[in-house]
Amino acid sequence: MKKYSRYQVATAIAILFHAIGLAGILFINKELFIRTTPYHLLLMGILLFYTAKKINLGFLIFFLLCATTGIGVEIIGTSTGALFGDYMYGTVLGPMIKNVPLILGINWFIIIYCAGATVHSIFSKLSQNTGEQNLASSPLIKALSVIIDGATLAVFFDFILEPAAVKLGYWQWLTADIPLFNYTCWIFVSALLLTAFYFLPFPKNNKFAVHLLLIQLMFFMLIRVFL
Repeated sequence: MKKYSRYQVATAIAILFHAIGLAGILFINKELFIRTTPYHLLLMGILLFYTAKKINLGFLIFFLLCATTGIGVEIIGTSTGALFGDYMYGTVLGPMIKNVPLILGINWFIIIYCAGATVHSIFSKLSQNTGEQNLASSPLIKALSVIIDGATLAVFFDFILEPAAVKLGYWQWLTADIPLFNYTCWIFVSALLLTAFYFLPFPKNNKFAVHLLLIQLMFFMLIRVFL
């Protein structure tokens, strides 16, 4: 009997749940399936822990840093408008603290970890395939790649997510359009957290994290088009 790896099992689960969620939102009961979002995000976070090569102190510190920073900047954003712009959260994302859903701490971890792991994987493969040993061994180049490219990828994810999230009732903007300031803040906060991702001592390779990023991008693109 064929034995499947943790990455394969987690990817299959992620595809299945995203497919069920997409079908449920588009064809069955939109409101019901949207309200399962917090449980869905929690499951994806658990799968990232399940597929991590090693859960050590560095990994746990990174997780807590993403979760607390994510909730913290969202509280500042919704309370003052000083970060991201003028927006407010709906009620579909579950329990809140100061009008910010607690599950967003998990969501920030998912986005930042997946973006960092994806760029780290691409950088490592490019270095191996081209035989650029000096590139692979340069801490500065690698750090800049993971932090800057990872932050750019995280902002691209948010760009795809924003219109879909509004349609799903996750949050709403109090301005006519999504402000450019939102993406400026996103790249700054993402770069800060990806700096921690790069320098904290834990294994960075996670195939499932790469797969999950692609799965979620596809999910939100389909929501944007068909909902």
